[in-house]
Amino acid sequence: MARRIGVEESLQNVVQALREKGHDVVELKQESDSQGCDCCVVTGIDSNVMGIQNAVTQGSVIEASGLSADEICQQVESRLQ
Repeated sequence: MARRIGVEESLQNVVQALREKGHDVVELKQESDSQGCDCCVVTGIDSNVMGIQNAVTQGSVIEASGLSADEICQQVESRLQ
């Protein structure tokens, strides 16, 4: 089942990988982009600066630092079950 996933725009490999798996991916350019997302993927560097961790209440936030695109996809899917 496809879910709406917000991904920080610098993570293009993750955007592509999630789209290939059939997810609706929204690129996060500002805090308001995260609204309505089931899950958000951020680099971790500026996740608090963008306010995403506070803005996304119904979904979870995954920090991408140190993870491959495949590992991030696995984390996204396990959290959305």
